[in-house]
Amino acid sequence: MSADRCVIVLTTMPAEDAALDLAKTLIAERLAACVSIFPEMRSVYRWEGRIEQGSEHQIVMKTTPGKVAALHARLEALHPYAVAEILDIPASGGGDAYLAWVAKSVD
Repeated sequence: MSADRCVIVLTTMPAEDAALDLAKTLIAERLAACVSIFPEMRSVYRWEGRIEQGSEHQIVMKTTPGKVAALHARLEALHPYAVAEILDIPASGGGDAYLAWVAKSVD
């Protein structure tokens, strides 16, 4: 199995409980094989012409190219932000066993 069979999708969530709920939903719906939630971090960004800052959790989801569109749609439906961070990073490498597990997990 080649590494182009895995996509890493990033988003952020404002609270850990919301991040956990999102992770459980995405796993249950087989849109992601694994969702990793990083500890609270500070984000600084421009919003509506002002520099803002806040606490967030970085969310890292692993899925397949065939599930990316559905994952995006679900993130947009569930996300509390008016404009959700949704970024895709195609995997450029990876272990065959892990890539096979990702594919099997979202079948």
